[in-house]
Formats: sequence, C-alpha cells, structure tokens
Amino acid sequence: MRSKSDIIAILEKPGIIAIIRIQRPELIPPLSEALLRGGITAIEVTLTTPNALEAIRNLRQRIGGRAVIGVGTVLDEAACRGALQAGAEFVVSPVCRPGLVDVAHAAGCPVMLGAYTPSEAQIAHEAGADFIKLFPADNLGPRYIKALRAPLPHLRIVPTGGVDVHNIAEFFQAGCAAVGVGSSLLPAKLLQEQNWTELTRQAAELIRAARA
Repeated sequence: MRSKSDIIAILEKPGIIAIIRIQRPELIPPLSEALLRGGITAIEVTLTTPNALEAIRNLRQRIGGRAVIGVGTVLDEAACRGALQAGAEFVVSPVCRPGLVDVAHAAGCPVMLGAYTPSEAQIAHEAGADFIKLFPADNLGPRYIKALRAPLPHLRIVPTGGVDVHNIAEFFQAGCAAVGVGSSLLPAKLLQEQNWTELTRQAAELIRAARA
C-alpha cells in the first residue's frame, strides 16, 4: 500500500493527471492502458462517469501496481468515503470543501480542493489541502498562476481546463506542481474511434512537451 507521500510523488512526476469523464465506462480499461503506454501514471475518474466507483475498483485491480488511481468531482464527504472504499488513492474536488481533507487524510490519501481566486486558494491551503485545483484554468492561464504564486509561493497549484500540448510547458514554468488534462487529451472523436494507438502517441507527446 502506497503512503500519502508516495502518491504525491507520482502525481508530481511527470506531473500530468489524466481526467476521465466519459459516458461509456467500458472504455476506461483500454484507454487507461493506452495512457500508461504513453507514460502517464496518474488517472482520475470523475464521479460524473456512470458506475464510477466500480470503474475505480476495477482499475485498481488491473493497473494499480503501475499507476495511481484517483477520484474527481467529489462534492461531499459521503461521496469521498465511498470512492476511498472503492480504492481511490487521491481525491479531487472542483470546489473548496474543507471537510474532504480529514476524510482523505484519515485514509492516507492526498486531497486537492478547488479554487479560482487567491482567497479561495489560501482557504483551501489552510484547510490542509495537499494541492489546489485551479478551476477552470482556461480563462486564467500561466500568467495568472505566476502572479498568484508571487505572494503565495507555498501553494501547490494544479490547473485544470485549457491545458494542452502547446501550453503545458508554460504552466510548469509558472510554478505548477502538476496539471489536470481532460478533453484535450481525450477528445470525443478519439474515444468514438477507440484509437488507442493515437492516444498513446498523444500522451507521450504531452509528457515530452511538459519536460521541455
């Protein structure tokens, strides 16, 4: 069983969290294998995915030794407990819900609380969040994060929304601890075609861009 610090280390290196938010849960195992082949080792299954808890449980059994499996779109403590019992190793919320911190930490798992403003980000940090999910980040961008971290350098920011192969390096240069990537990595067309070879290629390209 991984420790919280072990999980955090995997989330931060290579620092890319693939966010799975789909309506066909049967595609999660093959697309997760494709992501792994491309080098992405952190996978977040959102609770908006049908049968999300079963998907998390199955992923832990299938690839848990090769990747960390987390849960996203967690809005309350009951949902958090259910996901942790299903095997989630990290918890992500799009909102600042401080009550999730104690639940996740009691299970030895890191937690990421959502924020949009400096005040929300600091409140999440003071509540004990291991990371701050900056959401939605597509209208803010790397310059906002750099400006935010100037007076608040202790924040471990993970932007979600608007991160792609063209700007991912800028987000890391701005001081992000990691990034969350969803539709830019898992576009609807690719999922419809089940083109796992292309997904592996795009995952590897994203990692190369981040390391650049």
